[in-house]
Amino acid sequence: MNATLRRKFRLLAVSGILGMTSLAIFAPRMAAQEKAAVAPAPSTKAVSAEVAADPVLKAMREELDRSKSQLKMDNVAAPYYIEYRIADVEEWTAESAFGSLRQDQQIHARSARVVVRVGDYKLDSYYGPGLGIVDYAPLDNDPIAIRRELWLATDAAYKAANEALASKKALLSQYTADQPFDDFAKATPLEYVGPLAKLDFTPAPWKETIEKATDLYRTNLKIQAVNGFLRFRAVNEYFVNTEGTSTRQGYTVYTMQIGAETQSTDGMKVGRTPFFVERTANELPSPAKFLADAGKTLATLQALADAPMVEEDYRGPVLFSNDAASDVFEQLVAQNVLGIRPKPGESARTIGEYSSNYKGRVLPTFISVTDDPTLKTFDGRQLVGSYEIDQEGVKASAVPLITDGILVDYLIGRMPIRDFPASNGHGRAAPGQAPSPNIGNFFVKIKDPVTKDELKKKLIEMCKQQGKPYGYYVETMAGDNPRLLYRIYVSDGHDELVRGAVFNELDTRTLRNNLIAAGSDPLVSNRGGSVPTTIICPSVLFDELEVKRTDRKNAKLPEYPSPELTTH
Repeated sequence: MNATLRRKFRLLAVSGILGMTSLAIFAPRMAAQEKAAVAPAPSTKAVSAEVAADPVLKAMREELDRSKSQLKMDNVAAPYYIEYRIADVEEWTAESAFGSLRQDQQIHARSARVVVRVGDYKLDSYYGPGLGIVDYAPLDNDPIAIRRELWLATDAAYKAANEALASKKALLSQYTADQPFDDFAKATPLEYVGPLAKLDFTPAPWKETIEKATDLYRTNLKIQAVNGFLRFRAVNEYFVNTEGTSTRQGYTVYTMQIGAETQSTDGMKVGRTPFFVERTANELPSPAKFLADAGKTLATLQALADAPMVEEDYRGPVLFSNDAASDVFEQLVAQNVLGIRPKPGESARTIGEYSSNYKGRVLPTFISVTDDPTLKTFDGRQLVGSYEIDQEGVKASAVPLITDGILVDYLIGRMPIRDFPASNGHGRAAPGQAPSPNIGNFFVKIKDPVTKDELKKKLIEMCKQQGKPYGYYVETMAGDNPRLLYRIYVSDGHDELVRGAVFNELDTRTLRNNLIAAGSDPLVSNRGGSVPTTIICPSVLFDELEVKRTDRKNAKLPEYPSPELTTH
């Protein structure tokens, strides 16, 4: 493989391993070249029986030991730390629109990420070009092919690391204060060889289900877009480092979604995108249930398009369902308890809004939050945010983050921050990407919760006391704002769907000061992004929140009607 093509592959891999369909074409050719190009070298360190039994781990361990003993340039310090991470991804995706399948694709890809650190734990080269090299890895388990890829990437990573260390020292020389933490946290070496994850499903029934679901547009010609989407993914990750850690672990994530969009008569676009994320295909909705849910989604979409606009301004009680509340806590709490180090020269502890709130109150005193990736299930549901070892080779652990409203900890990887010198096993990453702190299973725990009916009664009582004819109930969110929003009328408690609302000042301060009660209905919300996570959260009630009418301009309606359903 020539240098230009290799650089191209590296750049593509950095953006994520998925979508690299060309890997299936090039990997066998690359493997064949590698078999002829390099001979195995004796290992300088014996590996355990479990590691030796896995051909990928064994090849990684042997090449790592060779690199550790031989990698050294003249007049340049040898590496003090090297790590290899190979991610093997099998993914099947299918998409339908208007009753017809328009995507059916299966991908098998491997990425290899190599990090070489020069310097020491206190000050090292992990900066700029020294963040590591990502490249394709051979799809087969040929040890020579794997080792050759790792050898080339290690050589490139070592050279980049020395360049990065020089740049980093030059930058830090501009600041007088010493860095109060190490660049890299030490970690206890461990070995863990878990079972290989495999996809287990039959494609035909699933494709048929999303085709039938999207064919429901025929019941309402006002629908402008309807899509069904499936993504079934199995990831197996192999990790070794020069500290002595060797791990293999895998997981599966099965995602199913229906999405639809239309316009109101005034041109406002409205949409729905309910989704399901599970550990196994058997846990997803049955075809009959998914079709029923799709029908309800399209009916609700039309009701939303026909709903009245919200009033210009409202400030008062707002009740969030457990589904909507999970989005609020993910955006306002989960993203702010990540111990991500600021840029050099900045004095803040982290980059989030909680950077200066350590040991201060960030939530009401009846709320505590823990992230526990070691828990596999909750209330009968498997949690996709579970894992044994993080992507930096550190054992996962339960971390109490907020206790009785007080922030007591952050989620930390192996890049320390002020007052937090060690990882707590939350350095996570998508295949091929650099690890950073992230949640696993994020639990919002309530002291003295009440039922959802009691929350609704409290909402109505507060509205009566304030002389308001109604309060608001949020069923689902779309980003930072409500998607399904209902007026709850004081007179008889009936609800009315409305549209066109945005929240004003739904922020960490409002969450701390205006959240007054929470329910006894925790919802498991599995999320299958590039890094699988789970939020477990109940309904919550705010005593005061501002709801405003959006000022976004409406789009124009189509100039002519949709095609007829019959062909001529």
